[in-house]
Amino acid sequence: MDNQSLNADILILGGLKVTPKFSIAAFIFLLLVYIFIMVANIGLVVLVFMERSLHQPMYLLFCNMSVNEVFGSTIVVPHILRGLYVSDSERYIHYIVCVVQAFCVNLYGGVSQTILMTMTFDRYMAICNPLRYTIIMTNWMVVKLSVAAWAVVFVMVSILLSLTIRLSRCRRFIDNVHCDNASLFKLSCEDVVINHVFGLSYSVLLLGSSIGSVTLTYIKIATVCLRSKTKTINSKALQTCATHLTLYIILMFSAFIIIILHRFPHLSDHRKMVSTVGEVALPALNAVIYGLQIKEIRQKIVALFQRKGHLQ
Repeated sequence: MDNQSLNADILILGGLKVTPKFSIAAFIFLLLVYIFIMVANIGLVVLVFMERSLHQPMYLLFCNMSVNEVFGSTIVVPHILRGLYVSDSERYIHYIVCVVQAFCVNLYGGVSQTILMTMTFDRYMAICNPLRYTIIMTNWMVVKLSVAAWAVVFVMVSILLSLTIRLSRCRRFIDNVHCDNASLFKLSCEDVVINHVFGLSYSVLLLGSSIGSVTLTYIKIATVCLRSKTKTINSKALQTCATHLTLYIILMFSAFIIIILHRFPHLSDHRKMVSTVGEVALPALNAVIYGLQIKEIRQKIVALFQRKGHLQ
């Protein structure tokens, strides 16, 4: 491989603009948050699988979310940490590695939406059709929903990236903290109308389906709760749905901000900051919100720590 082709395959990442004075503090903070994400989300998955009382569709579907958060964080955060540690001249990435990272980043973002949609379906069945819930939401149904949540996005992102890698490149600089599809096709000087059309169609389809299903489901759930006079049922429904809805609103707000900021190149620094906050804050919030808000999981965590205290 000659130097020209070698240089063409080496891309430069923009990284975060952090002054040397705060780079060490930012590195330590992000590292601690990353460790928390890994420990908390993996710990919740292990807890759900170890405790038979938590072998319920809601918690099993939630494990999908934790696995996805670990996956997404591992793809992105180490690269951000490396970007803070090395100088600007050493902040490079091989094209193939960048494509793989872009695929994983887009897969992570899409699966976050589809998993929340499956969790919405579970809450709908539990609250609006409680008598049929155990018949419909079997372990096999949980497996099918989980596979569908990953497979649909996998296929769509594969098409998305295949349209991008066919393009020739005339630039090497990626003005982002990590690689994604939008950053990759901006490297080309060719006509990228097809990429814009398919990317926009994919985003509209995914976000439209997500917003539509969640909105209709929660309207139906609210109607059922208003008609029901059982305070216990309403209280439990409000608790689990509020937890799910809080995470959904945060995810959607972050996604819309990043999509909008991609349309304004002069706001790239703001986009990189929002993207970084989203990549580290959402996975951490996922563990905190579900781990502490849902009564059954909270009780198991408290019991686990009390058991360890007695053993000591």
